[in-house]
Amino acid sequence: MSIGRLRGGYCVYWTGPNGKRTRRQLAARGRKEAEAEAVEVYRAATFASRPKDPTVAEIWTAYVSDLGDKPTATTMHYTGKAVLPFFGVYRPADINKPLCIQYSDERSQQGKSQGTVWTELGHLQSALNFHYGKGKAPTIWRPAKPQSDKRILDRGEARALIEAAHDPHIRLALILLLGTAARVGAVLDLTWERVDFERGTINLRVDGSETRKGRAVVPMNASTRAALDVAHSAALSDYVVEYAGGKVGSIRKGVSNAIERAGIGHLRIHDLRHTAAVTMLAGGVPIEKVAQVLGHSNIAVTYSNYGRYLPEHMQDAVNILDFMNLRGAV
Repeated sequence: MSIGRLRGGYCVYWTGPNGKRTRRQLAARGRKEAEAEAVEVYRAATFASRPKDPTVAEIWTAYVSDLGDKPTATTMHYTGKAVLPFFGVYRPADINKPLCIQYSDERSQQGKSQGTVWTELGHLQSALNFHYGKGKAPTIWRPAKPQSDKRILDRGEARALIEAAHDPHIRLALILLLGTAARVGAVLDLTWERVDFERGTINLRVDGSETRKGRAVVPMNASTRAALDVAHSAALSDYVVEYAGGKVGSIRKGVSNAIERAGIGHLRIHDLRHTAAVTMLAGGVPIEKVAQVLGHSNIAVTYSNYGRYLPEHMQDAVNILDFMNLRGAV
């Protein structure tokens, strides 16, 4: 199936199994609209007897509705702003690799990263999996997942960042992020009833929470306990990280200001979790324990994300490969 020009507009044409060429005029006046209309015209002419699947837009809406108030629903709302204008009018059977590559190229021309495109097309796959069932849905082509550019702070940089936080709630949040390896959402959701000073533990889990991301129950270290003691004595709400007696919705601006004052260069909030994970591993903590602190349900996730930061753990293995050293011979 191809799109061409006809009488000042667009047309769709194709060659059937019998070699006969068919051409149909399209009503669309723009190229993007013509592409979507062409698919419908072609399907109507060649697969008239086949039941009509819902469009991607209809499937996407049903999936978001089914998610309810899960955090994923909010994420799908934002990625849908990019995915639906392109794929919304298509039906799943019409989506193929060339179409996905075209989407990837257009998003790249708009200045979006390969990682962003990978995520957006992944959400399209999730919507189709919801509709058809995983393993039965059409496979959506995606560009290769890029290696993340994790920024790992050393101890001096981490200390400088905390000291550069002028607002008490930002300072406390940074101490918790680095001291528990938690995600920012878990820290902002934390309430005092889940801080057990007697046992010295912090329960980052929320009863009944349907978040996809694992959360852990972690012990307090000395610095975290000291910061929590001070904050608890001055608490005005149920939330550990609070501002003006209420829950904090975002610490992005406060953390950005602290990063600038600390002079430690580019850093994302989530890099604090990476810093905590790599620091534990570099300190000799078994990766099984690190996985537990991070809330990973599968240790393979921990290996995948952080194994490459510890090449020294493979030293004994490559020492065996020192063929010029006779002492290494078996």
